[in-house]
Amino acid sequence: MPENTITELPDPSGFGSDPFTEVLRDGARKLIEQAIHAELAALMNAFSGDKLEDGRARLVRHGHLPEREVMTGIGPVPVKVPRVRDRKPGEDKITFTPSILPRYLRKAKSVEELLPWLYLKGVSTGDFTEALGALLGPNAKGLSAKTVTRLKADWWADYEAWQKRDLGTRRFLYIWADGVYFKPRMAEEKQCVLVIVGADEYGRKELLAMTDGFRESTQSWREVLLDLKRRGLKQDPKLAIGDGALGFWTALREVFATTREQRCWVHKTMNVLNALPKSIQAKAKAHLHDIWQADTKAEANAAFDFFVETYGVKWNKPVAKLVKDRDALLTFYDYPAEHWKHIRTSNPIESTFATVRHRTKRTKGCLSRKTGLAMAFKLMMSAQGKWRKLDGRNRLPEIIDGVEFRDGLRHVQIAA
Repeated sequence: MPENTITELPDPSGFGSDPFTEVLRDGARKLIEQAIHAELAALMNAFSGDKLEDGRARLVRHGHLPEREVMTGIGPVPVKVPRVRDRKPGEDKITFTPSILPRYLRKAKSVEELLPWLYLKGVSTGDFTEALGALLGPNAKGLSAKTVTRLKADWWADYEAWQKRDLGTRRFLYIWADGVYFKPRMAEEKQCVLVIVGADEYGRKELLAMTDGFRESTQSWREVLLDLKRRGLKQDPKLAIGDGALGFWTALREVFATTREQRCWVHKTMNVLNALPKSIQAKAKAHLHDIWQADTKAEANAAFDFFVETYGVKWNKPVAKLVKDRDALLTFYDYPAEHWKHIRTSNPIESTFATVRHRTKRTKGCLSRKTGLAMAFKLMMSAQGKWRKLDGRNRLPEIIDGVEFRDGLRHVQIAA
C-alpha cells in the first residue's frame, strides 16, 4: 500500500517534477552538510583543550539553527547549520559561522550575478519571473526586479572606486582609444563614452579609462589622459591606436608626447567606402585590404599608390580621406609582426560595445545617463575577463628596450 493517498495535482505554472534535478539538489545538500560539519569539527578540535574550572569542556554542540533554503543555480537547496555553545563566562564568546554559508545568505553568488546579466543582456525586468522560473525552477524565491534597482547603485559604486584605482606600479605599452555613442533616452542626445584599453608589459589587456565626454572634443580626451597620468601612468605608451577623431590625437600629443600613432584600419576602411558608390565598394574594399595585409611596408606603399591611382581620378574625396593619414596607417610595420593583428584596429572596444548598444535599445525611455555609464562599465569588465593576451609576448621587453623593428622583424644593426 502507498504511504501517501493524497493525489498530487499538476503544477499550474506548467513546471513538472524533474527527478534528475532533485537528485542533484539532494547531492548538493549532502555535500554542503559534509563541508559544514568538517569545518565544525576543526573548530571543536581547536578548542578541545579549553576547560572550565569544573573540568567541563568550554565548547559544546548546541543543536541547529532553523533550516533555510539557499537559492542556487539548480534551484533551492535546504540547509541546516549546527550551533555551538561557549560555556565560558564573559562577552568574548566563540560562535560558529561556516565560511561557505555566511549568515543571512539566501542566494548563491552565481544567482546574484544572474540578475544583472539578465538585465544587461536584454531581458526586461517584467520578464524576470518567467526567465528565472525557466532557469531555476518554479520555486525561485527572493529574486525580483527590485534587486536590479539595488544592484544599479552597486554598479555605480564599483565604477567610482575603479576610477580612483592607482596605476603607479603599472606600465602599458599599447593603448586603444575610441569614443562610443549610444542613446540612453529617446528624448536625449546620444551619449558619448570615451574608452581607453591598454596592454601592459605582460601582454594583458585591461580597461584603463571610461567616462562621459562632450562628443570627442580635445578637452574631453585631455581630461581622460591627464587623469591616467595623475593616477600614476607616468611613462608614455609606445603606441596608441584609434580612429581619425582629431580630439584624441591632439590631446595625446600634449599629454603623452612620445607616443606614436596608428590609425584604425576598420574605421578608415568604412569611412573611405562610405564615400564611394556602392557599385565599386566591394572591389575597393579588396584593394584596401591589399594595403594592410601586405607583408612589408614597401609592398603596402605600392598597394597604397595603386589605390590612389585607380580611384583618385574619379573619386578624389574618398581617396583624400585615405591619403591624409598615410603614415599613421602604416605605423604598425615598425612593431613585431606577432602584434600586427592586435594593433591595426581598435576592435577590442568596438566589439564589446555592441552588447551595450543591444541593451540600451531594449531600455529606451528608462535608462539614465548615469545608469548607462555604469552598465557600460559592468559589460566592459565582464568582457575584460575574456580578452586574450597579446601574441608574441616575448617581444614586449624588446619594445621596452627600444629595439628597432622593420616589417615586423627585429632589425640588427651591423657595426661598420
